[in-house]
Amino acid sequence: MGSPRRILIVGNWKMNGSRQSRQELDAMAAGLDPAFSEKADMLVCPPAVLLAGFTENATGPIRFGGQDCHFNESGAHTGDISPEMLREAGAVAVILGHSERRADHGEGDAVVKAKVKSAWRAGLLPIVCVGETLAERDANEASAVVARQVRQSIPRGAEGGNLVVAYEPIWAIGTGRIPTPEDVAQVHNTIRNVLNERFGEEGEKIRILYGGSVKPDNAKTLLAIPNVDGALVGGASLKANDFLGIAHAVL
Repeated sequence: MGSPRRILIVGNWKMNGSRQSRQELDAMAAGLDPAFSEKADMLVCPPAVLLAGFTENATGPIRFGGQDCHFNESGAHTGDISPEMLREAGAVAVILGHSERRADHGEGDAVVKAKVKSAWRAGLLPIVCVGETLAERDANEASAVVARQVRQSIPRGAEGGNLVVAYEPIWAIGTGRIPTPEDVAQVHNTIRNVLNERFGEEGEKIRILYGGSVKPDNAKTLLAIPNVDGALVGGASLKANDFLGIAHAVL
């Protein structure tokens, strides 16, 4: 591992799982090599209805996060969840601006920015997702699109301890396709440069995760790329064996 920053492996369960999925969590905790926690952190983000049940009496190195939040603390927002509610349910982090939220719910950079501020207000670690479509990549616009999202989705005040950025090429999510290591390195370098430009020394401390069809057989290659400080994992985080295979690529 070449990253000077502490590695972070995040599982995004999306709209999957049930109370019985606690068995998979227990298997993850039991199967995680003790050496992992010496150099990396593991975070699981289940659906909100499962969060409190999973965090209650949780043991081991796994911590938990939400998949989204509203930017208000409370109010007439039917179906929404505030970051304070996530925190009370045991979350320590929240994924924001995931491409599926941007596409399915029309969330733009301004909304994501407001949600980042709300996550800070509640004491949560925001994981801000950025990434390009296939059309944007084919038009050689990937770096420009991602740089714009980083500038417009992240408010002032970001530091190494209060922000994570996740690069997820939209066309690679759940498809089995991934960019070449050179492509990943180029975009992550762009993100790092924008972070350094905006936040100075703190920009160098902010972790940048790669997300998009991360699996046990490609995790080591991806994690060895410069400025890749961990992984945002989708489907492979639902099964203990697969998620552990990715986590152990850190070792």
